[in-house]
Amino acid sequence: MIVKLLLFAGAKEIAGSHQLELSLDEPFTVGRLKAALAADHPDLSALTKRSAFSVDHAYANDQTEIALGAEVAMIPPVSGG
Repeated sequence: MIVKLLLFAGAKEIAGSHQLELSLDEPFTVGRLKAALAADHPDLSALTKRSAFSVDHAYANDQTEIALGAEVAMIPPVSGG
């Protein structure tokens, strides 16, 4: 399955795009998505470990399943002042 991952803030800057497409094997979970992201985009690997992920507008953990057509986003930590 191909998953479209939305990127924000630092992740968007590192990737040079607001969206990536990743190929996942079953089971389709956030954990598998993180592994595919680290393998395909090693420059995002460290940020992946510190970021939150969401599936269909709800925060997700590594076991959260990703359905076909789901909206998946990587939300890196932000700081303000």
